[in-house]
Amino acid sequence: MSTKHIENASAREATSRRDFLKVGAVLTLAIYLPGCSPGDDKGAGAAASGATKFEPNAFVRIGADNTVTVISKHIEMGQGTYTGLATLVAEELDAAWSQISVEGAPADAKRYGNLAMGGIQGTGGSTAIANSYEQYRQAGAAAKAMLVAAAANRWKVAAGEIQVAGGVVSHAASKKTAAFGDLVADAAALPVPTDIKLKDPKDFVYIGKAVTARVDARAKSTGTAKYTQDVQLPGMLTAVIMHPPRFGSKVKSVDDTKARAIKGVVNVVTFVTPVSTGVAVLANDFWSAKKGRDALAVEWDETNAFSQGSAEIMADYRKLAKTPGAVARNDGDVDAAFKKAARVIEATYEVPFLAHSSMEPLNCVVQISENACEIWNGEQFQTLDQGAVAKLLGMPPENVKFNMLFAGGSFGRRANPLGDYVLEAAAIAKAAATPMPVKMVWTREEDTKGGFYRPAYVHQFKAGLDKDGTIVAWHQRIVGQSIMGGGPMQGMVQNGIDPTSVEGAANLPYTIPNLRVELHTTTIGVPIQWWRSVGSSHSAYAIECFLDELAKATNKDPFELRRGLLANHPRHKAVLELAAEKAEWSKPLAAGRTRGIAVHESFGTVVAEVAEVTKTAAGYKLDRVVCSVDCGVAVNPNIIAMQMESGIGYGLSAALSGAITLKGGLVEQSNFHQYTVLRMNQAPAIEVHIVPSTEKPTGVGEPGTPVIAPALVNALMASTGKPIRALPLSAQGIKMA
Repeated sequence: MSTKHIENASAREATSRRDFLKVGAVLTLAIYLPGCSPGDDKGAGAAASGATKFEPNAFVRIGADNTVTVISKHIEMGQGTYTGLATLVAEELDAAWSQISVEGAPADAKRYGNLAMGGIQGTGGSTAIANSYEQYRQAGAAAKAMLVAAAANRWKVAAGEIQVAGGVVSHAASKKTAAFGDLVADAAALPVPTDIKLKDPKDFVYIGKAVTARVDARAKSTGTAKYTQDVQLPGMLTAVIMHPPRFGSKVKSVDDTKARAIKGVVNVVTFVTPVSTGVAVLANDFWSAKKGRDALAVEWDETNAFSQGSAEIMADYRKLAKTPGAVARNDGDVDAAFKKAARVIEATYEVPFLAHSSMEPLNCVVQISENACEIWNGEQFQTLDQGAVAKLLGMPPENVKFNMLFAGGSFGRRANPLGDYVLEAAAIAKAAATPMPVKMVWTREEDTKGGFYRPAYVHQFKAGLDKDGTIVAWHQRIVGQSIMGGGPMQGMVQNGIDPTSVEGAANLPYTIPNLRVELHTTTIGVPIQWWRSVGSSHSAYAIECFLDELAKATNKDPFELRRGLLANHPRHKAVLELAAEKAEWSKPLAAGRTRGIAVHESFGTVVAEVAEVTKTAAGYKLDRVVCSVDCGVAVNPNIIAMQMESGIGYGLSAALSGAITLKGGLVEQSNFHQYTVLRMNQAPAIEVHIVPSTEKPTGVGEPGTPVIAPALVNALMASTGKPIRALPLSAQGIKMA
């Protein structure tokens, strides 16, 4: 993939926004201070005598060997969170980047709660940097203040005369210097400051600068990074699962004779959790376990099994879309506006179920001992999984220990609010009644067929236009399953509205005087959960493509139409204009070449993309994608560019060929030969432009994904003259070279 990252862009107007992140009110509570925990009244001085490490708070540890360890409360699954959090600490600490390392935090919501998730510990919603921005800076600043105070005491000088740069504490007048490690014991004896002044952005050394290498780059390049699949423990068994072929089935009988006869197989167990059921084969190694699993003869009770196919599901959704739903937004008088409209245009858009298909299939290592459980995992939802496992095993949550490892991707899958795969690992270890650690491994086929997909949706639109072609009425009706309903987050569903189902629609930024958004929440037996960019993954495609239909119907330029509708949203308008400028939107293209544009906000970040395609004898070739992004302060510009590129690539996979389909309740895809992903020859040149900002940072892990499908589809419509109202493109007869 050819990429070009450009950190330059016209400044945008400052607007008051991002109120979702209320760090200030909880910042002090979120930082663990020695001396503030129950039963501890000794303060930091408790660690003073002969201290070999200095831990002023929950997020920073400095060793006598001069190492600075940043404790990440968020999982690193490829999105660059470890580097981002380390940057925040290193900035305020004025450490040398070479002395920084990062390790994952244990499961402890009191110290490591996500401030954007009500305090539970977990990673998701592109909140990692956004909720940690001031918290981790405060942690680094506190550590620096204590090191400075220690040096001032030792050198008998005023703290204000001391400088810190590159991991060295110095006093110019006396020419005295000390490394952080030299001051560990003295600093550990001091009280933790409570009134800390953070740096002025003009003095930033790391934040906003493309000067830091990823802290995980070397380990991942050399194969030393530790993932769940790499865990090897004494006596460990590997478990491979057979899930029911249809969702909702149960185990009726098991003949494991052939499985137990395979060399290396140790046990065969049937497990049941509140979420799932199946049969697991435990062996001394993966291959023996898989062969044993394949040799099982299982009879399934399909009394309550889901048996519909995709065609029936979508047909039902289309019928439902013709009836009134729960109202998520209602501006003006939509019905009256349609009666007065000179023209009405209608369209229905559809998207399929999607699998997450991370590089690392689901896996988890569990060891159960007397009234305790230890887990090794690329853990994304510590608090919920800790509670679910504790309940399953009948022990206090604090007795369930997590060792946080890297994850080879997730895209939301490892943040299952029901804890499905972690519960399975614990249930298998429990059923096997073994004190040995058990590594549960889903095969790629299980990962593809195992459910918890991005839901399928239908969007029905109706737009009313006046005699000048101005949009005077907009009616959007969405049909699909609820991600939040029926689980621990069902309290998020209010008045029949799951906010994730209407993301991007209920907060539509376009100025349309009469606007209504409705929702039909369906209940079917296909397990679903969030997928990268959640509701925006389908709403951006449907909305932005329908908008291009309206532009075509009124002979308006798609960019100019959007620009005019964004007069009341200067931030969106600026991002849109930047993408158009960098893509040279007004410049004519060569024959056979067309462009498409789209803009969308998700997780507080606004992204616009322009896609350029060329019609060839072999099909359409996506040549270039120009992306502009406003994500507030650009903590790590290189990682922002990487995540935009990653999101574009991931979104392209879904747009081109991604679809989970069912027939008679059976999932038809099993591996990458059927659920294909973007190939290198299909990857476009990508350039990313970051809007300069002084606002608090917002997320970048997901917002690049939802914009690429409509940008591409709009470019194709500009070529064919025909709308593409369903994805993936491969199912619509659109061939991409």
